Amino acid sequence: METGDPLVTADWLKEHISAPDVRVVDATWYAPFLNPEKTGREAWQDSHIPGAVYFDIDAIKAGGTDLPHMLPDPIMFSSRVRKLGIGDGNRVIVYDQNGYCAAGRVWWMLRVMGHGDVKVLDGGLKAWTEAGGELEDLPPVSVERHFTARVRSDLLKDAAQVLAASQSGSHSIVDARSASRFTGEAPEPREGLPSGHIPGSCSVPSAMLVNPDGTLKSKDALAALLPEPAGGVITTCGSGVTAAILALAYARLGNWDVAVYDGSWTEWASDPSRPIATGAA
Repeated sequence: METGDPLVTADWLKEHISAPDVRVVDATWYAPFLNPEKTGREAWQDSHIPGAVYFDIDAIKAGGTDLPHMLPDPIMFSSRVRKLGIGDGNRVIVYDQNGYCAAGRVWWMLRVMGHGDVKVLDGGLKAWTEAGGELEDLPPVSVERHFTARVRSDLLKDAAQVLAASQSGSHSIVDARSASRFTGEAPEPREGLPSGHIPGSCSVPSAMLVNPDGTLKSKDALAALLPEPAGGVITTCGSGVTAAILALAYARLGNWDVAVYDGSWTEWASDPSRPIATGAA
């Protein structure tokens, strides 16, 4: 059973980074529709925490689908993370360079695949440098390790399960997109998708969970923002990335069993047969 805080501080990482079982992972990812100046991989190549390997969510993904960065099968996932030097017995510390954008996603992916000893660096690369942590631009030498995947299906939901939850009210469905996309007032960044939300869901934009300095908000502040569920919780967003920030925040509150709708709004809104609500929740 997972307990404690899902985050570690930069000071903790400075103290433990040389431990033989610690693996540091850079998960920086920039949404392509924002026309970023560089890719996440390029940002990692420019500067990263010493020894950090790069986890590319657009490369470690399922094939055979038009949906972006869907969770791959356990065989493919195990093969890819082994080559990064991540395996059984490792304490994995994930960070990114842009405000939890994909660190939460990689944290969730590893947990879905059964690796429970994974934490997120609170405040990401900015917190590391402000704590006096060194940086490097050299690619680390990774020694392949054995990774045993034990899939936790309870942390993953598909469209059929979300539809059933929407209709029955069995789960709280929490949406991490901006409020204006949720209500339908702002267009979706992905061309051809209508905006709006899954009927019965509520809006908690992921940006609300992060302090101005890039750290995750305190337990008390998160508890005031996140709905307390009567049943289970399913988080959703545009494509399953920022939904994991909500799951990370719930874990900080002690709820480690929050599921992520992997296809999220990209999948939901691409099928005209699925119901779409607009306006306030």
